[in-house]
Amino acid sequence: MRDAAPQTIYLKDYTPFGYLIDSVELTFKLHPTKTRVLSKIAFRPNPEATDTRFFLHGEELTLISAKIDGQDVTVRHEDGGLEADGPARAFIWEAEVEISPSTNTALEGLYMSNGMYCTQCEAEGFRKITYYPDRPDVMATFDVRIEGEEPILLSNGNLGAAGKGFAEWSDPWKKPAYLFALVAGDLINHPGSFTTRSGKDVELNIWVRPGDEHKCAFGMQALKDSMKWDEDVYGREYDLDIFNIVAVDDFNMGAMENKGLNIFNSSAVLASPETSTDANFERIEAIIAHEYFHNWTGNRITCRDWFQLCLKEGLTVYRDQQFTADMRSGDVARIENVLALRARQFPEDQGPLSHPVRPEEFQEINNFYTATVYEKGAEVIGMLKTLVGDEAYAKALDLYFERHDGDAATIEDWLKVFEDATGRDLTQFKFWYSQSGTPKVSVSEEWDAESGTFSLTFTQSTAPTPGQDVKDPKVIPIAIGLLSPEGEEIQATEIFEMTEATQTYQAKGLSVRPVPSILRGFSAPVILEQDIDNARRAFLFAHDTDSFNRWEAGRDLARDALLDMIENDAAPSALYLDSLRKVFADDTLDPAYRAYLQAQPAESDLARTLAAKGVTPDPDKIHAASKAFKQAKADALKDLLRPIYEDNQIDGPFVPDAEGSGKRALANGVLSLITKLDGGALAQSQFETADNMTQQLAALSQLVTAGKGSKAIAAFYEQWQEDRLVIDKWFSLQVALADPDDAAKVATALTHHPDFDMKNPNRFRATLGALAGNHAGFHHKSGAGYKALTDWLIKLDDLNPQTTARMCSAFQTWKNYDSDRQALIKAQLERILAKEGLSRDTSEMITRILG
Repeated sequence: MRDAAPQTIYLKDYTPFGYLIDSVELTFKLHPTKTRVLSKIAFRPNPEATDTRFFLHGEELTLISAKIDGQDVTVRHEDGGLEADGPARAFIWEAEVEISPSTNTALEGLYMSNGMYCTQCEAEGFRKITYYPDRPDVMATFDVRIEGEEPILLSNGNLGAAGKGFAEWSDPWKKPAYLFALVAGDLINHPGSFTTRSGKDVELNIWVRPGDEHKCAFGMQALKDSMKWDEDVYGREYDLDIFNIVAVDDFNMGAMENKGLNIFNSSAVLASPETSTDANFERIEAIIAHEYFHNWTGNRITCRDWFQLCLKEGLTVYRDQQFTADMRSGDVARIENVLALRARQFPEDQGPLSHPVRPEEFQEINNFYTATVYEKGAEVIGMLKTLVGDEAYAKALDLYFERHDGDAATIEDWLKVFEDATGRDLTQFKFWYSQSGTPKVSVSEEWDAESGTFSLTFTQSTAPTPGQDVKDPKVIPIAIGLLSPEGEEIQATEIFEMTEATQTYQAKGLSVRPVPSILRGFSAPVILEQDIDNARRAFLFAHDTDSFNRWEAGRDLARDALLDMIENDAAPSALYLDSLRKVFADDTLDPAYRAYLQAQPAESDLARTLAAKGVTPDPDKIHAASKAFKQAKADALKDLLRPIYEDNQIDGPFVPDAEGSGKRALANGVLSLITKLDGGALAQSQFETADNMTQQLAALSQLVTAGKGSKAIAAFYEQWQEDRLVIDKWFSLQVALADPDDAAKVATALTHHPDFDMKNPNRFRATLGALAGNHAGFHHKSGAGYKALTDWLIKLDDLNPQTTARMCSAFQTWKNYDSDRQALIKAQLERILAKEGLSRDTSEMITRILG
């Protein structure tokens, strides 16, 4: 395990490494507990470096030998690596180390997953493989020889010589060590091919364990679609002869973009109609695209240091979001992106874990693979594209690829490309990268009937966040449209570029006072504060020509109604229910969009909204109001529900396309309301007849929610007990939908199930992550939810610090709740912090959460 002693690293202290590397040769002699790694590395002094110390990172390595130019060399072991006297000239470093993959439960470096060797080197895992300058700005070509008994031996680049017991791979493109990959095991390939626009034939493979071959076809098509899309939209062509994907059961993240050898969590690539839901298919499509797009935005152009992580991740998330919008419903994709941002990034930005898109300090970089870096980073790219326009964005990206191909770049490099391509000064825009927190934008209206002038005055402010008390005004693109009182669009969307603390937008020459539609398409990641009544929201819900704002108006109506029920014991809003009925009955709307129109805010969302108002959220009251609100919707829509359900059933085989998934989403959304009326009769019928996982799991969920799921839960397990990914769903569903009084007990009981494996991140997250997601259950007044999660985090930290630290974020909103719950949570946080040998990953997270 890593030393838990905290050491803060600062962006301002960056200095180049003292040496450049021309080439790396690695030989792996695989053995579960005694793998030998031989390295031969060509170093030469870096003329731009001021620190010429020859220090190589290394952790959990047994050094067998070390040589410089063939001569044994004396090394000095230091915390985190070793140091030697490096010559002031070009030289060859050779080392032999021994490592133990089978005991590497942290799942970083070289480890074993059910008998298969695999690697995860981002961010700092390569130092667990051999001694090396493990930093992203040190780039080199790699030649790799793998020796082992496994039938399939894979690494980066193109395959060279191969035979019984060995394979040699050569990657001609310079890369940092975090992009190194190796896989060895008993695997079967699902083959494919792709011809690039220049006529180059590329061999494609998805490698899986025997028995999973039938789950690869969708992933292969998604890969081909991604390759074609990246050529068509960004002009990026693949650059090797082969592209391999490997499915791995034990993996801390979703997937990893290693050059030419992407390693995927099995859940992010394996799919079949029988075992995967529409949401699974969409996620797989997006993740495959994301990792493929990294070939240029992350691999060919990488980041100079880990503070620049958003340079590759924010841009690549934005690209995969564009891809999903093109492949599926763009309107729905935008709603899904914003829901994810608000659910994960907004709480992060407004709590103790807040940090800038480009942080300026960290203790453990693994803790900064966050929604702020990824999702907010993508929103910043989207704003930049909005401000400069599509044509200028394309021009800037072409310049970025031309100028920085082969570089380890920075945010300054990125913004300079846009300044050079467009002539804009982006000094103020850069605040989005350097300042944390979610800006609030308040707006007031003024109408001058005599001149026909309509004015909107905006004021922006950002609350203090840890380490940042003063915030500068940001550049905020605000998309504005104007509607007539009859609901017709009288002004199409315009972009108002806000650059000052207070600024006014005006529309002139109008004949009537318009109804404004503000922040269309969620044009900036801000909190919009408007003093408008529910009649205005109902109008926009019925008439707004911007699909996002139409959905947003309905959601605001629903949220306001729920808050009134929670705070004032009010009855469900008749205005909302009447508005919903009118919109929901419109069968000309996209089914997926209609499904989102009737969905209500999550309980955790309501809790955050109350806290933002200065009201202490009561999880029990929130849960009760949410249940009552859903019952009221079912009662109000009851005559519409069955016809909509039947109209959106699909005859014929399951196809995971946008049209089919939209109909299933609408039908299953309606099923959740019908269950409120029939007690689960229709859900039982759907469960018994479903021929795909989307329908089966939706029906099972409704039976569990209705309190009639025990037999179905048993039958589901009996049917799917041999499929590990489906059983993850089985674990998760039971905990996520448990009654709040029982959630901790259900989760704890499942941790004693023979299929629970704390070493497998998917199974751990499915069980304990689902507990954290059951809002009223996790925040049960007894504290049982807090204790259950803490018990397991303490156990897991010894094995897998990364997963432990990330799951600690379940506690980040703890100060929003009442004093009793705060005391209960604080006691559990202090239990974790008091653990002997606590990893530095978890130590940093808990310290930040405690403040």
